[in-house]
Amino acid sequence: MDTRVERFDLAVGTAVEFLRSAWPELREVRFEIADMPTAADADGIPRWSVLSDERRIVLYRLPIERLGHPHRDDDLHRRMIVEGAVFRAAAQYLDRDPWDLGHDRFH
Repeated sequence: MDTRVERFDLAVGTAVEFLRSAWPELREVRFEIADMPTAADADGIPRWSVLSDERRIVLYRLPIERLGHPHRDDDLHRRMIVEGAVFRAAAQYLDRDPWDLGHDRFH
């Protein structure tokens, strides 16, 4: 991948593919990427928006990339920040704990 945007898109796509294969409830959910949310909320700058009525999750690239603090500043850890945001957004949509979404992956 040549650009940060392409790497972000790939990380989101891979995580979404995994989640859809494991959770049928997510197969009809649209995952979208936007640069920034339109406004901050009471908690600050959101990393994603879950629009359950529309069956849509919007991930905000710039807050995820810039406000996530990887343990190391390398491709692997930056990808983990992105994948973590996808899992947390999907967990919010499903009203589950993020660790529940990939439980078989970690055994």
